[in-house]
Amino acid sequence: MTDRTPAYGLDDQGIKTAATLHWNLTTAPLVEESLARDEGILAKDGPLVVATGKHTGRSAKDKFIVRDDVSEGEVHFGKVNVEMSEAHFDALHADFMAALGDKKELFVADLYGGSQPEHRVNVRVINEYAWHNLFIRTMLVRPEAGELPGFTPEYTIIDLPSFRADPARHGTRSETVIAVSLKHKLILIGGTEYGGEMKKSVFGLLNFILPTKGIMPMHCSANIGADGDTAIFFGLSGTGKTTLSADPNRTLIGDDEHGWSDEAVFNFEGGCYAKMIRLSEEAEPEIYATTRRFGTVLENVVIDPVTRELDLDDATLAENSRGAYPIDFIPNTSAHNLGPTPKNIIMLTADAFGVLPPIAKLTPDQAMYHFLSGYTAKVAGTEIGVTEPEATFSTCFGAPFMPRHPAVYGNLLKKRIAEGEVDCWLVNTGWTGGKYGVGNRMPIKATRALLNAALDGSLKEAEFRKDPNFGFAVPVAVPGVDSAILEPRETWADKNEYDVTAAKLVDLFNENFSEFAEHVDAGVREAGPVKATV
Repeated sequence: MTDRTPAYGLDDQGIKTAATLHWNLTTAPLVEESLARDEGILAKDGPLVVATGKHTGRSAKDKFIVRDDVSEGEVHFGKVNVEMSEAHFDALHADFMAALGDKKELFVADLYGGSQPEHRVNVRVINEYAWHNLFIRTMLVRPEAGELPGFTPEYTIIDLPSFRADPARHGTRSETVIAVSLKHKLILIGGTEYGGEMKKSVFGLLNFILPTKGIMPMHCSANIGADGDTAIFFGLSGTGKTTLSADPNRTLIGDDEHGWSDEAVFNFEGGCYAKMIRLSEEAEPEIYATTRRFGTVLENVVIDPVTRELDLDDATLAENSRGAYPIDFIPNTSAHNLGPTPKNIIMLTADAFGVLPPIAKLTPDQAMYHFLSGYTAKVAGTEIGVTEPEATFSTCFGAPFMPRHPAVYGNLLKKRIAEGEVDCWLVNTGWTGGKYGVGNRMPIKATRALLNAALDGSLKEAEFRKDPNFGFAVPVAVPGVDSAILEPRETWADKNEYDVTAAKLVDLFNENFSEFAEHVDAGVREAGPVKATV
């Protein structure tokens, strides 16, 4: 036993294996193990580069939650939270245990989900791949060395890419499986090499656990201004959470997953997971710099096998190429991964229709409406089978990770906004001048300028107009921003086509929101869009 090996081992958990166990290895040994096992190669400037095979994104349709006496009445089962029977899970569990018993080597990491000590959860992750262990160690909160000997896991993740599920025996859709048992506090991942499944599994756990404590779990990034003003950025993958929160003039709390307690906004993680495809040193210098650091893990980034030069523009392996790196690789990060409760909430959307303005101010009822709607576009490669952006609604900007009914999260957010007198903004990082395929992506410089004005308070003093379709307030002019871009209809060559497209989007919003109408008050229902009279 070393000082990084806990007293509470796998045997104590009923896991029997003759494998050599590598306990709580740090970055350099895990990189060495990954290279020795031909799991990846080292790039010229130090990152570990790996390929994840056919699974270059989450296998959303292969995730299940076991229906049992713990999840019944608590988990909102349906098309997102798909149920697995206890019998099927028991068979899957038995086969996973048998597979573990046959492994020659396993890598085990003891980690925290959550940076605020009072609200974190102890998670043990068991991997057959060294690079997977490095990935999850990078992404979650790493205990101090002195905390490891006494570490006792509450939840355990077992990730075996070589495992193949049997749909007939295990009740799965395919050979790939992500099965969550809240009763056994166990998550089994098999048949996929995509590292993101592990991190999102922990996010799902916290989304189940924290609401019962009155804490708002959020799929968001967060940062802090010089005056201690915390900003939260809601949004799905590809909408700009990571990019916009990595601001050299603000302190980063985290880029993806947070909790909002009475005392703080706290990061669930100790790392960042950024999209790498077509990453620009000019537009995103802080994130770009991580591609030249030892300790970064790059997934599905094309690399020259001779020179070891990276080609971030090459999407041959995946449109969803990713980089995982410790949060302190970004300059000016929060020392404890937490900050004060927020002053501003930014809801990010990548509007593939090109209808929404680049920024709009929301009333509290409108904020609740757009949070429950979670409108954006699925960006190519984030999920298997998505080859180009398409309009989608993802409740709470993170439906795949929300086990409880959406109203639980919506009501928590509404309560927090009211208590904190928080300003709320909707920001479109998607298309302008036309829908996807016709218009162009919103200029990031314009987005940053608008955000800066919102966060420093100056935007609240601007002149606003009422959007004819969505009813929210849109600034007429902002210093440093071309005023033409603030009026989406005027950026379209064909104004009639804009009107038709806007009407279609209004219909989509209303159709989607119908399932929430009975769970919200009249003010929120009335905050929805109405077709403009042209």
